[in-house]
Amino acid sequence: MTLSAALATLVVCVAVPGAAATDDPTDPGPVYRTVTDKSGLLALQTHGRPDGQDMVFRISGSVYANIEGNAYDPRLRHGQKLFNLEGYNIRRLYRVPGTTQLYQLSREIVFYTDPADPTKVLREWKNPIDLRTYPVVPINNDTVNFGPFNVTPSYAGPPMREVHDETVWTSDIPVRTDFKLALGESFGLVNGVYTAQEMFDFYVDAREVAARTVVGTVPRGAMKTKISWSRTSPWAPFMCLPETDVRGQLTYHARSWSLHSYRDLEPWLRAEVEAAYPLYKAAPTAPGPSENSWTSFHAKQLGGGATTWAGWCAAQGKA
Repeated sequence: MTLSAALATLVVCVAVPGAAATDDPTDPGPVYRTVTDKSGLLALQTHGRPDGQDMVFRISGSVYANIEGNAYDPRLRHGQKLFNLEGYNIRRLYRVPGTTQLYQLSREIVFYTDPADPTKVLREWKNPIDLRTYPVVPINNDTVNFGPFNVTPSYAGPPMREVHDETVWTSDIPVRTDFKLALGESFGLVNGVYTAQEMFDFYVDAREVAARTVVGTVPRGAMKTKISWSRTSPWAPFMCLPETDVRGQLTYHARSWSLHSYRDLEPWLRAEVEAAYPLYKAAPTAPGPSENSWTSFHAKQLGGGATTWAGWCAAQGKA
């Protein structure tokens, strides 16, 4: 399915006065309904559907090698497209019962796919530096949660501006995590510290803004949102390229768009998930610790530290 076709599947949202009657104490609607700031209403709808149901951000992009001085050409060339990237984040808004505290609860599964065919999921990748072949591990983070954030009538979102016929805003996140200290595993990173830059731009068109910022209502469905996303980060752990020895990074460049539910994903992507990752058909139902690609790899591939990253690479690499 193309981006335009995916967006076309979104049904028209309906804003209903008041909060729908519900016996679910985690329903975010009654709290969401109290917000009066337009930026707050828009920002909350990127965290999840105000009606409390699951929504999806479909993710599609590419991953490139970013190498100082083009040092490994021709084996690994600066700017070389290494992978396509296809997947999604499935999320919901969760209210702590009896409070005005909301969480965003999510899981994300994103596959590294063939650079020439976005729908062909890669199972193996040949490392051009050591010439060994390694299994490709997708981004599979269970869970990715944010919050709690206290949502009162004065709740406000980030600064926003109108550009042409869209409301736009930005979230730039510098990431610094000492995995050597936190996990006892260096992953070949300089000083055992993971550093990355995550950069997001959000776009909502004027008609959608008007329809979904009526104070005192609880919109149904997912807000039609477009996101551009870039990330600069170390080599993915399955690539078995130690940053200390192979100086360089990955640049991720992707776009994302909202869908009402898991059912709106393309059949090929649902089939891949249902065959091997069925947990990612739904968002979590309660808050818990979050994962990223590295802590996920540590938990699932390294057995929580039962083996080392270097040991995994030695065991998994095929000549």
